Amino acid sequence: MNDRRDRDGVEAVVLAAGKGTRMKSDLAKVLHRLEGRPLLDHVLDTVAAVGIGHTVVVVGHQADAVRAACARPGLDFVLQQPQLGTGHAVQVAVPALRASGYTVVLAGDVPLLRPATLARLVDGAAAAGAAATVLTCVVPDAGAYGRIVKDGKGRVARIVEARDATPAELAIGEYNTGVFCYRTERLVEALANLTTDNVQGEYYLTDTVAWLVGAGDDVAAVVTDDPGEVVGINTVDELAAAGRLLRARGR
Repeated sequence: MNDRRDRDGVEAVVLAAGKGTRMKSDLAKVLHRLEGRPLLDHVLDTVAAVGIGHTVVVVGHQADAVRAACARPGLDFVLQQPQLGTGHAVQVAVPALRASGYTVVLAGDVPLLRPATLARLVDGAAAAGAAATVLTCVVPDAGAYGRIVKDGKGRVARIVEARDATPAELAIGEYNTGVFCYRTERLVEALANLTTDNVQGEYYLTDTVAWLVGAGDDVAAVVTDDPGEVVGINTVDELAAAGRLLRARGR
């Protein structure tokens, strides 16, 4: 079910700069077609369906082609070059934000996210009054996804990427889906304090969570019980599977 009511003061940043090497194609990942339309179009439809009127799309690989294929009213495109991680991508987007309320951040290769789930995340962020709210999912084995680490009271403390996690952290079943809703002013400050002290040597957006908690802010979690709607498309097989899921939904 779509929730189309206007959400004044809420903007979105969609990360769409990646090459998508595992797709075994020279085409930018977000331009691969799902049911006849680019992956990015499906994500932009979901954002628009919840009443978010302004979206910043971060482009990189084949930037001109992505702009040409997916331009629509209410979009600004910004170029991430070089690409220094997800945190850097959002840093690049910040100057294009117009409001001072909330910023949703999500990836351009997650086309199965339901508008109702995104609406629940946005509304949950406002209700919790938290500096950030992350959409999570719980499964027996979270594989390569970042784990949600909570404190003794069950509050989100930080997100640890799988490649940086200890064996105990890898045993955590609740994982980060990569979909966030931030109070914009706190997002901007957290981004300014990111470092590259990790295995990849990149600016991780997920590190904003630990920084906010360390600064005394609350970070909340909203859980989806459907792993299928938050899967990222990284291979041709995953693209085909996503098509089957969309057809089964009747979308």
